[in-house]
Amino acid sequence: MYHQQFKKGRREFISTSLKAAGAAVFIGEGFEGFEKNRHAEKAFTVQEVIDIILKEIPVAPLPQTVDTIKSGSAGNKVSGIITTMFTTVDVINAAAKLNANFVIAHEPTFYNHEDRLDYVPDNKIVQQKRALLKRYNITVWRFHDYWHSCKPDGITYGVVKSVGWLPYYEPGKKVIKIPSLSLNDLVGHFKSKLGIEHVRVIGNPDQQCERIGLLPGAEGGEMQISLAEKEKPDVLVVGELSEWETGEYIRDSIAFGEKTSLIVLGHSVSEEPGMEWLVEWLKPKVPGLNITHLPSGNPFRWM
Repeated sequence: MYHQQFKKGRREFISTSLKAAGAAVFIGEGFEGFEKNRHAEKAFTVQEVIDIILKEIPVAPLPQTVDTIKSGSAGNKVSGIITTMFTTVDVINAAAKLNANFVIAHEPTFYNHEDRLDYVPDNKIVQQKRALLKRYNITVWRFHDYWHSCKPDGITYGVVKSVGWLPYYEPGKKVIKIPSLSLNDLVGHFKSKLGIEHVRVIGNPDQQCERIGLLPGAEGGEMQISLAEKEKPDVLVVGELSEWETGEYIRDSIAFGEKTSLIVLGHSVSEEPGMEWLVEWLKPKVPGLNITHLPSGNPFRWM
C-alpha cells in the first residue's frame, strides 16, 4: 500500500495520510484494527516491546546509546505502535487519531542528537511538543543505534528492498553492484521508488553507474569521503551532507579526473524505508498489536 500511494508522489501521500490518518485507505485495518488490540490475548507494555526488540539485536545492551525513551513511560500498556523517522507534530496528532500510544522513531524528537531538553534553554517549541505528547499519553522511544546494529542493518535493508536491489545486496557492504544505468536514469529510479520530488546531483548525467556507494541518512563527511576514496564507486548516494565537506570534495575530485558522482536524496526520505520495513520485521514478534508506519517526510519544499 505504501509504495502504491507513493506513485502519486511522497509529498501528496504524506499530506493526505497525516490529515486523514484514520481512513482505511491509508492504514488498511483502520480504527477497527486498533479496537481489536483492546481484546488481544497479550497486553504488552512499552518496556516489553522494547525488550522483545533488543533480544534480536546482537550488540544489545549498549553501554551508551541515544536509544532511550524520550516521552511517556516504559510501563504504559501499548494500544498501538507507530514507526516513523521523526516524531513530528503531524505524526503525533495522527498517532492519537489512531489510538496508537507508542511511537518508535529513528531520529531525535527534540532537535539534537541526545534529545537534551536544555540544548537551547527555554525552548518554547520543545515545551509545546512535550505538552502535546503528554496530552495524548504517547511514549516515544528512539530506535537508531540498535536498528543500525541489527543484522542486517535495518535501515539499509529497508532502503535496498524498496529500490529493488536485494538480489545485489551483501549485508555489511556499503557498495552495491547493479546492472549499469546512466546517472540520469539512476536518479529517476530513486525518485520513482522512494517517491522523491527532487534530488541534488554532481556529475555527468550520461555517466554509466554500476557500483553504488549507498550511505542513507547523515553518515558525515569523514565517512562519505572515506568511502569515495577507498572504494571509488561510480556514484555516492547519501541522505544529507555538509556542503563544504563532501560536496566540495566530489566537485574537486571530478575536476581532477575522478569518476565518482554524487546523489543527495535528503535525510528523512533516504532512511524512511528502513522504518517502514520495521513494521514487517516487528509484527510477528508482538502478535495482536497493530503497527503502522507514518512517514514524517521531507520538511522542505522547492520554490
